[in-house]
Amino acid sequence: MSFGAPPVIPVQFQQYNSYVEDPIWQRKFSIVWASAIGVAVLVSVPHTAKALRSGRLFRGFFGVTEDVSGKRYTPVGAVDKDPIPGKRKFSALCETLASPASWSLPGLELNFGQILVLVGYLVLLLICIIMNAPLIDNPNRAGFLALAQFPVVFLFATKNSILSLLLGPGNGYEKLNFIHRWSGRGMFLGAVIHGSLWIRNHLAYGLPILGQQKETSGVAALGVLGGIVLTSLKPVRRYFYQSFFILHVLGFVAFFITICYHTIYASPWIFPPLAFYGMDMLLRMFRYRIKDATLVPVDDNMTLIHVHDCDGGWQAGQHVRLRIFFGGRFFESHPLTILNAPSGTSCAPTGELVLAARATGDWSRALNRYAQTERARRVDEKEEHPGVLVQVMLDGPYGGCGVDLGEYESALLVAGGSGATFTLGLLDDIVARCIRLGRAGGERTRRIEFVWCIRSFGSIEWFAPQLAEIAAAVEGTSLDVHVSIFVTCLCQPEAVPSIPNSTVTVLRPSVSTLLRELVTPPAPGADDAKDAPGLKWVGLGGGVAVCAAGPESLTREAQNAVARMGMVRGVELGGVGLHTELFAL
Repeated sequence: MSFGAPPVIPVQFQQYNSYVEDPIWQRKFSIVWASAIGVAVLVSVPHTAKALRSGRLFRGFFGVTEDVSGKRYTPVGAVDKDPIPGKRKFSALCETLASPASWSLPGLELNFGQILVLVGYLVLLLICIIMNAPLIDNPNRAGFLALAQFPVVFLFATKNSILSLLLGPGNGYEKLNFIHRWSGRGMFLGAVIHGSLWIRNHLAYGLPILGQQKETSGVAALGVLGGIVLTSLKPVRRYFYQSFFILHVLGFVAFFITICYHTIYASPWIFPPLAFYGMDMLLRMFRYRIKDATLVPVDDNMTLIHVHDCDGGWQAGQHVRLRIFFGGRFFESHPLTILNAPSGTSCAPTGELVLAARATGDWSRALNRYAQTERARRVDEKEEHPGVLVQVMLDGPYGGCGVDLGEYESALLVAGGSGATFTLGLLDDIVARCIRLGRAGGERTRRIEFVWCIRSFGSIEWFAPQLAEIAAAVEGTSLDVHVSIFVTCLCQPEAVPSIPNSTVTVLRPSVSTLLRELVTPPAPGADDAKDAPGLKWVGLGGGVAVCAAGPESLTREAQNAVARMGMVRGVELGGVGLHTELFAL
């Protein structure tokens, strides 16, 4: 006997089934952020393709290399070839439109473009948590969305990320890590909403909060996640980095375990993070190197590290994570920027990778003391070797400059303190490509202004030999390289070394003023009017590259200077390219 179709319960009386509805919102969230990444990759295709043609894309992918054949040591005579002038119309338009994104506010360490990305992410997360969800009665939606953050958190955390490769040079983990931090906070937000509302409901209905496995494991997971967030705050990262790193790794292992005990719906979201982390560990195995090195303490504040038998496998501006086997501190790994270009594109190919460690923390100060003590002992024992021999472990290289200086007619390199390690490597590379290699890659660079801001005259000795070598390579050629050193403290003026074509000024410069002077030709009849044709190169539309490295105040000033110049004169100048390296955790 048939009684017809069963009655349909009206929508307003249907019970909300979170285990059916909430996974749908998880998928919606994942589709949107994955699509946004796809758009970013598509926009980066010209940049990535250009890096692929020039050989920069995969350079350093398999770590530092040694040239056992000796081909890179073959002398190459200087070739003073004039660059072919050209306009950068399409690139200039793109860089002009993107210039407002470089604007930065004090204290945020984020530019306007990054803030837009984070606002979009947070808005998407909140919409997916709140939309059509009875959170008060059933706060499962927030918990499901917290789980959906796992892939985002780990994709932007790993040092060897496929995303960095797809976005091209200059988009390493250190540039994308801000999304990792904020997606972790987004995960914590979803977990707090979910956990606090469930606790409120348990208290309202007189149910025990602890006791059952689901409730106990949920509270434990929330507590572990809260500990991860608190120990990841900037003061902890800055002053207790090693403790932060250990707690971070152990905390996520504990969080994975507790969250899987809390809900069976967590397991599928664990696999993408494991895949990202596994790929990171696998690629690191190809990048690890154990090498002999020599420590050279320049003074009480700087130690140079010459790593032997390293000819290539990195590009100017990249950094490595370094372990030095000394004094029982071989467990500590620290990021240091490579000071020189590879032997194939260096003004002085030595077959070495040179790093510089400024004595600012416990490890760097201990390293400097060890190097000075050992060198003094060797002098007393009349040993001839000038440095201190050690063994080191390299992990890398990572990062790099997102701007190819050879594509611009003018370049402004600005550094503060030990940030000169970044800009000095770029200077070594571009000068060698223009002079030693005869612009074989079509480099159009005509003029370079190297600016270094330091606190004392004695600090000039840190990198004076490298600057002198580069100045000697440029001397008598058509490439115009000028070094401007600004000292902010009146001490040891007699310690100024002689560097060709350089000036030393007791002043803190303005990056905006430096950039404006670089792109403004002198007035007719000025004392340096004979140099006017050179200064007018920028006006031809060949573009200006600005690279800055150092403290947050310096990089922020450079970003704002480029944003202003790009919006006002970007197309006229042929575009203003920008890359900044912020020395902060």
